[in-house]
Amino acid sequence: MPRIERVAEVSWEGNLARGQGRISAASSGAFAGLPYSNASRIAQPEGRTSPEELLAAAHGGCFTMSLAGELTSLGYPPERLDVSCRIVMDEVEAQGHQIVGSQVTAAATVPGIDRGTFDEAVRLADDGCPFSALLKRSGATVEIEARLT
Repeated sequence: MPRIERVAEVSWEGNLARGQGRISAASSGAFAGLPYSNASRIAQPEGRTSPEELLAAAHGGCFTMSLAGELTSLGYPPERLDVSCRIVMDEVEAQGHQIVGSQVTAAATVPGIDRGTFDEAVRLADDGCPFSALLKRSGATVEIEARLT
């Protein structure tokens, strides 16, 4: 696989407590001007995103693609994958707020697959997902719960 680079652009106005910003996908143009703020990070989102939500989307999307690839390579292309990812940030003693975990929940419709083969595909998908690897190297836990539908 070739080297991959993507760019996001971020602007911020004001102080941390009352300021707000916008995040755009500069490389693809897939989204532009997503609003975010410290309040949306630590309280109710109220229509704004946060870095943690974007990380959850990135990890969930990466794992889903990895699982689709592993299932296909094992001879069981998925019919449908529904994945949810929850990023957890918490206070870590002497380190401040840190990303401490990612919880991935997957529901898969995969015709003809047995549970053992599916479990192996899930393990391989987690091992092959660059975002899972990044989180684990940072000391965060990555939990995967996957079921067949």
